Amino acid sequence: MAEPIRIATGVLVPEAAVEWRAVRSSGPGGQNVNKVATKIDMRVDLGAVTGLSAPARARLRALAAARTDADGKLIVTSQRTRDQLRNLEDARAKVKKLVERALREPRPRRITQPSLGAVQRRLRQKRVRSIVKRIRQASADED
Repeated sequence: MAEPIRIATGVLVPEAAVEWRAVRSSGPGGQNVNKVATKIDMRVDLGAVTGLSAPARARLRALAAARTDADGKLIVTSQRTRDQLRNLEDARAKVKKLVERALREPRPRRITQPSLGAVQRRLRQKRVRSIVKRIRQASADED
């Protein structure tokens, strides 16, 4: 099942960039968990992903920064199900989702002014808070 992960038109993770192995899953599962290697430990060479622009590649590196090893490979694990093939498909889906997120350019933030109503609400709340504090301070002085 070592086939490339197709992300979008012209963007794919070649099969040579993906290496995976099945290991024993953690957590409950009875006797099955001690015998069967269903957890998938996948490593993906992000430098080998084809069809990415330079900004998209930089976004991918930033998104995957917390999940990369010393060699710069993305580490993805899946132990969601008790079936090795389904966990492999889940891990491949996680890689696909991450690369798809990197393909989308973030919308630039438009600098806006707060509306007149928002400014008035904020100032009114400040006045109310000031009055409350003044009342509390006066009552504390009387004690």
